[in-house]
Amino acid sequence: MARLLRCLRRSVIISSSPSISYRNPRICVQSNQNPSFLISRKFLSSGSYVSEMRKSAFEGNILRLIRSEIQSELDHSPILQLEDRFGPFTVDERPGEQWISLRRKFGDKEDIKIEATMFDGSVPSSKSTSSDPQDVQLHITFIVNISKGDGETLEIMCSAWPDTIQISKFFVRKSSKNSPNAYIGPEFQEMEDELQDSVYRFLEERGISDDLAEFLHQYMKNKDKAEYIRWMETVKSMLSKNKIFGLPHSYASNVCSLEIMA
Repeated sequence: MARLLRCLRRSVIISSSPSISYRNPRICVQSNQNPSFLISRKFLSSGSYVSEMRKSAFEGNILRLIRSEIQSELDHSPILQLEDRFGPFTVDERPGEQWISLRRKFGDKEDIKIEATMFDGSVPSSKSTSSDPQDVQLHITFIVNISKGDGETLEIMCSAWPDTIQISKFFVRKSSKNSPNAYIGPEFQEMEDELQDSVYRFLEERGISDDLAEFLHQYMKNKDKAEYIRWMETVKSMLSKNKIFGLPHSYASNVCSLEIMA
């Protein structure tokens, strides 16, 4: 990502430089040019046409950089098949979104839904004395919703660290129309230790434990790469459709190689 942004910034600087003179924007076609690329001098002298050619060259450079970045990502590590199950939970990848969903039934009445973000923060690793900024623990937020079909939902807000889960809040949501200012209880860490332990056991009975944290971190590493490549492919596809004056990109690229004369 950083390489791509640096390259794009350089491209912006190059494309905006005053190398094309607008005082007398004549373009000379060399005699050895393929006749199919000969364009009338009057048409080439149009300021709007020169502007479109510069735009085409800029977009062509972006396409080249995006293709290179996609290949680099795939060469570094291939995208693994995302799992569709975790224990008793079914996993919905939700392609193109920053969340995934996990669902299961528990007993005869409970419906359990977990919604987890992609990586949304980090803290320095407590197990290392290194000053390396890359030596961090990544953070994932996930929310557990447990309902029994009576209109009330037990909502438990949690964090997933690389090898453990941490509860931050839990409360009962009576309906989707709850007031945003409704009291939702104290911070979980402020509660009695025995109560905290009982809530962790409650979740563990339903398959929500430190194993889930490890699964989410492995899953999100792969989803992060998949979404990054999907995003680049979408940008590449959009730019590849662009045409200038009804001419395809390959034609525009040849025209952009013509000499600009003062």
